[in-house]
Amino acid sequence: MDTADAFVGLECAATGDRYRPTHVGRGDADAPLDPAYDLDAVDPGSLPTDPDSMWGYDALLPVPAERAVSAGEGATPSLPADGLAADLGVDAVRVKDEGRNPTGTVLDRGLSVATTMARAHEADLLALAAPGNAGQSAAAYAGRIDTDCYAYLPSRAPFPNKAMVNVHGADMRVIGGRYPDALAALDELERSWYSLQEFTTPYRHDGAKTLAYEVAAKQGWTAPDAVVLAVGTGEVAVGVERGFRDLVDLGVIERPPRLYAVQAEGCAPVVEAVEDDRPVEAVDHPDTICGELEIPDPAGGELARDAVAATGGGAVAVPDDDLLESAVALTQRLGTEVGATGGAAAAGAWALADRGAFGGDETVILVNADAGVKTADVLRSHLMGQGV
Repeated sequence: MDTADAFVGLECAATGDRYRPTHVGRGDADAPLDPAYDLDAVDPGSLPTDPDSMWGYDALLPVPAERAVSAGEGATPSLPADGLAADLGVDAVRVKDEGRNPTGTVLDRGLSVATTMARAHEADLLALAAPGNAGQSAAAYAGRIDTDCYAYLPSRAPFPNKAMVNVHGADMRVIGGRYPDALAALDELERSWYSLQEFTTPYRHDGAKTLAYEVAAKQGWTAPDAVVLAVGTGEVAVGVERGFRDLVDLGVIERPPRLYAVQAEGCAPVVEAVEDDRPVEAVDHPDTICGELEIPDPAGGELARDAVAATGGGAVAVPDDDLLESAVALTQRLGTEVGATGGAAAAGAWALADRGAFGGDETVILVNADAGVKTADVLRSHLMGQGV
């Protein structure tokens, strides 16, 4: 396998055991694995400040850029939001607009890396269950390597996700119910497959860390004071914390930003664990309009909780009405399209500001995790409910 010089293998999150780069799936302890890198093999001065895609940071990814399965993901803009900064009482707010990725989601970063490694492992069938966005993204990247892909989506998944899974040519299975039902149905698949499931493949959260590299590079290799993002499966939070930690270890930035996790009130297992200082427990009756956040037992829940703690950050849950209203408000202010997941981050930022989480001289990054078109019907229904 032609891997990057710094990529040395996979490390078990539970035991610390090391596995070869050729290992597939989880470790012997049935715990997530984390790609391990020899940072001494990385020249900090070679990291680009304005790459064309996230693969400009291939020194910190498993394979060189020329081996990547890429559709130009990453290199997304950070949009100034001066009005929001005034609302929050901080010096600056920038919105990292992940809706500009190829399929309109931050998850394209991780699915690009995961599909790249699936090809390196000569996989002939890819599969995953997803609330929506990851299924669409996986279908797109599988199409780039002309490999069969099964995408199991719950019936509650948004229509745009379902439609585009078909358009990209994947084999979609729509399962009645919610995300856990789709995951259970996938487990019954009798054929052998290469899993693109978050935290079964170690590469989805590995791709997410490139968001942190881009944020720091855009600020002249300094870290913001805080990053606020919505948490569903946990992969983005885990990846972003890892990315900033890499930059600290490389001596590129002095300290990581505080990481704040936001979830919907109807499904907030990570938030409750952070607030109660306890392990993550599954939510018995999840209920939120934002399907990407309706993950009652997130595979990366514990790792996301640890990521928040490691940065001295925090967590907050927001009502559905607030996250929808925030998505609409931010879309109207910025001109870009903010989805319900990005609306959760914005609503969380307002709630955190009310708690006094931010200082007046601080810079805050909000992550707009997906494009507004993903949840356009939900946002429009919210407006109609207000008589608009």
